[in-house]
Amino acid sequence: MTFTGADALAVADILRTTAQAEILPRFRNLSADAIRTKSSQLDLVTDADEAAERVIEAEILRRFPKAIVVGEEGVSRNASLLDGIGDAELAFILDPVDGTLNFASGLPLFGVMAAVVMKGEIVCGVILDPISDDWAMAVRGEGAWIQRPDGSTIPLRVAPPVPLSQMTGNVSWRYLPEDLRPVVTGNLPKVAMAADLRCSAHTYRQTSAGHLHFSFSSSVMPWDHAAGWLIHRETGGYTAHFDGSPYHPVNRGGGLISAPDEESWQALRDALLPPQA
Repeated sequence: MTFTGADALAVADILRTTAQAEILPRFRNLSADAIRTKSSQLDLVTDADEAAERVIEAEILRRFPKAIVVGEEGVSRNASLLDGIGDAELAFILDPVDGTLNFASGLPLFGVMAAVVMKGEIVCGVILDPISDDWAMAVRGEGAWIQRPDGSTIPLRVAPPVPLSQMTGNVSWRYLPEDLRPVVTGNLPKVAMAADLRCSAHTYRQTSAGHLHFSFSSSVMPWDHAAGWLIHRETGGYTAHFDGSPYHPVNRGGGLISAPDEESWQALRDALLPPQA
């Protein structure tokens, strides 16, 4: 079984159509009871997340009836869905609204993400920006690009390596263990700039386009990283867990650092984390 470029475009179309029907009409138009907390005040779900996931899942299964679908909101109700990712012939990992905190705050910095996994290997990633109405896409071994609805494309490439002191990046540290938080945040002045976009979708788009040198994430849930990992990899980038082990979508811990190359990754890891982390 193969996953083709035409299949990838079909997924992108499902994400885009759903965003126009279920997400954008609710943007800056959410009532108080349409926003709910999950694990904390910083971990939200909205009516848009739940409605979009339902529609995307139904449309994917309509086109790929033998697939399994693992969505962030579905997993919040049934964590055992995660167990199927590694062995499935065809699995889709969905984040219906990535950057929900931004979305619920009326900030136009959110995305829709889908990764395609075959027997544990990520073969396609799509990250839609509903506001700009384009998507970053990668098919394994075929590179990565931004594509617009008219079919035009812009190739993606990571930034050239630079010394640590010149690196700019996105650092998401809120899920770090308590003992690591002051270490990582105290080391941030070693790089040129570190922000938190509160959105994996845009972080991966920025690093894959060369607008940021690196990303640092304390959480590795697959809906946040599977699609972006492949897109970043296909643009020449290097990603590994804090301990140097490679990323796989079945992994649920260990943090992630993405950088232009392995040497840059090592410099970031040595600068931001203690040796034993």
